Amino acid sequence: MQKILLTSFTTWLPHQKSNSADDLLELLQRNPQPSLYFLRKLPVNTNLAAQKVITAIEELQPQALICCGMAADRTHLTIETQAFSPDLTKVFPSTADLSQIITKLKTTTLSDEAGKFVCEGLYYEVLHYLQKSPISCIFVHVPLLTPQNQLEILTDFNQILCNLSIGVVAHPLS
Repeated sequence: MQKILLTSFTTWLPHQKSNSADDLLELLQRNPQPSLYFLRKLPVNTNLAAQKVITAIEELQPQALICCGMAADRTHLTIETQAFSPDLTKVFPSTADLSQIITKLKTTTLSDEAGKFVCEGLYYEVLHYLQKSPISCIFVHVPLLTPQNQLEILTDFNQILCNLSIGVVAHPLS
């Protein structure tokens, strides 16, 4: 059975009651699946978060990784296609077949802008670490969850998990 590691951050502003990405993972944990492993409430610090995720990758040896972050200004799930280095001189693409992953998704779209914050920092560090690895990795930005969008977002995220587990293979290494 494929192992999928899912990550989320804690909040970073005093007025935030929760992080929507972490809220989504909490909803998923209510119906445990043996193939899903959670690393929730990562610190909002690129170096610390990356260290924790890389340690979890080394210990768990998952076949896939979905890092999640909150995007309060977005209205639907977005999968990030790439991550830039802090100085913008290097870019790493997702290691997953994104065309396969977005198949059958109703509202999820692809994005080339991971945010220039801790989300992109973590994604970049993880993709850099996974350069010579067969592990598929994506970053999903989650909008604020509301009673109106929660079912749609959960449905799409579950489809992402399904699409990732049924044959998404990391791109060949160059």
